[in-house]
Amino acid sequence: MTKILRIDSSIKGPMSVTRKLTDKVVAHLGGDVTLRDATTIPLIDGAWIGAAYTPKADRSEAQKETLALSDALITEIKAADVLVIGAPVYNFGVTGPLKAWIDQICRVGETFAYSETGPKGLITPKRVIIAYASGGVPLGSAVDMATTYLTQVLSFIGLTDVTFIAAEGVAQGEEEAIARADAQIARLAA
Repeated sequence: MTKILRIDSSIKGPMSVTRKLTDKVVAHLGGDVTLRDATTIPLIDGAWIGAAYTPKADRSEAQKETLALSDALITEIKAADVLVIGAPVYNFGVTGPLKAWIDQICRVGETFAYSETGPKGLITPKRVIIAYASGGVPLGSAVDMATTYLTQVLSFIGLTDVTFIAAEGVAQGEEEAIARADAQIARLAA
């Protein structure tokens, strides 16, 4: 059975367009789903950075505790066959909760490494489907900072098979935007 990791990052709860879309993507794909609500993930801080850059064998108990959530989030990614990420656009970019998840999972020696030729992703390739919703920022437009960032950061950790499902123009007509996204979901290979 396909193992799906679903990450939701909208602060709108049941009113979220991306949560509606991730529901539909997961139902379309089928499989065993692990749900991660990024709105509960704390921001990283100086103590987190200090712990992450301390060699594993030298970490104090406090540093291990500081990285416990990060370790769990990375384990979820490694265990999944497919990631389904809800990515609403707020002010041209990703949400704070999604950025918090990204910061927790980007760890040197765990999800990426530096080499003579530059950074190398350490996550084995897997499929990523991103449910994108915006009030008026067209996917791939000059003002879309979200998809470029997500594509780059996912590639940085080794995830390059990325598909976007877009509900664009939600502010001009939510039902129509969702209908266009539904058509894209219907065309996804299960």
